[in-house]
Amino acid sequence: MPEPRFSDLILPQNEQLSMSQLMASFKRTTLTIHNRLTSIQTDADFVDAVSQAYSPRPLVANERCGSWYIPPERKGASAYFKSTDGHERAWKFSTRRLNLHLVELIENNDGIIIVDSTRRGKRMPDALSSTIPIWCTVLNLTLLPSNPSSANLYLPVHLPATTHSQICALIPGFVASFKALNLNLPTCLTKPLRPFWVTPDSSLPSVQDTSSIFDDFRPVICCTASRRVVGSEMDEGGYIQGAADDTEMWAHDLTAPLFWENIDELLKTPEAELPDLISRLVGDHAASKKDEGTQVKLTQNLSVCPLPLPANPLECRIVITQDSTPKDSWIKSKTYMQAGLGKNKLASRNLRTSLPEICGFAAKYLASATEPDQQRIVVACESGRDLSVGVALAISCYLFDDDGNIRKSTEDASFTKTFIKSRLGFIMTAYPSANPSRATLQSVNSFLMDWRK
Repeated sequence: MPEPRFSDLILPQNEQLSMSQLMASFKRTTLTIHNRLTSIQTDADFVDAVSQAYSPRPLVANERCGSWYIPPERKGASAYFKSTDGHERAWKFSTRRLNLHLVELIENNDGIIIVDSTRRGKRMPDALSSTIPIWCTVLNLTLLPSNPSSANLYLPVHLPATTHSQICALIPGFVASFKALNLNLPTCLTKPLRPFWVTPDSSLPSVQDTSSIFDDFRPVICCTASRRVVGSEMDEGGYIQGAADDTEMWAHDLTAPLFWENIDELLKTPEAELPDLISRLVGDHAASKKDEGTQVKLTQNLSVCPLPLPANPLECRIVITQDSTPKDSWIKSKTYMQAGLGKNKLASRNLRTSLPEICGFAAKYLASATEPDQQRIVVACESGRDLSVGVALAISCYLFDDDGNIRKSTEDASFTKTFIKSRLGFIMTAYPSANPSRATLQSVNSFLMDWRK
């Protein structure tokens, strides 16, 4: 009988894995929660070194990713620069994310350090390489138009000259769109903003060097927290570049503040036990969240806040919940509406068809409130930064004129994108942490500009 050959062997089908399946399995063993958390800690150590090198300039987290690399007590502020605004040939100055609150912080501290990270293979996120440089130049030309350096656009050296020239051609249009908002702009800036870039490959200066080199400008130091990984994570001994990205895919509802609050326990817990530990930490945090949300005043008549919403009989309260409830159950009293729109993108889409009822409820309340101190409306949602801001924007446009007075009638009112952008600009200036999603704003625009309403 001949010797058996390998090709003659019959293996069980469920034990035969393709190469792609094997690689996917290996990748899953690398992209574990534990590896992500330890990678975040490693990157946070680098951010701390950058902070010391450029002390005393405050650390600013570019949300959502940046907060994972900065202990909460060290975070000076949050920023909202999107990488999508810096993508190749899609460059944009966002009139939705103005980040004007950073100007005073920069002036008072001779600059800031903005922290962000990006996925495997990239040197730095587009938010740091392109979005922030565009922002700096637009603000320089608007706030310091007579300074000879204001028109300069600075980009990282790895970007080609063609990118520089193409973005420069767009700057005048960006400046015009910014000025068209007619906002009350900061007046404190005395030197032009200039971006610098720091990565784990950079040589950090000493504190003595950085205390005297920024004489003609205010530095906006763009810090990429993660080390660049060119190949596979499997070759990096468990290190994951941009480990804090896409938290919805791995974090089990763990947040950056909870991570820092429980960092020692999380890092010493075996991988198999981490999901249960995180679930317990998240549950305990939710159970302890008994304090009422802090209200943020957007205008004389409008405020927003996260849930839970405090009771106040002297104001109109509109609550947006994550339940899906029928419209005929929303009105609880003449001063209280609870609208269940669902969660996430579904809620943002449902907002479009819900705004007529919500604005109608607010209009009836304002018509019945005879005293000026009673003409207040507060809108709450889970975060206090998305749906509540969208509803407040719609109410502001629909029911109030440019002087802040209640419209006598909405029948002849017309709304343009420029008008809505201007109102949004005022709101974002008053509430820099507001972060209405694109879907939320699309629903507001659709409602306000729909001739059929």
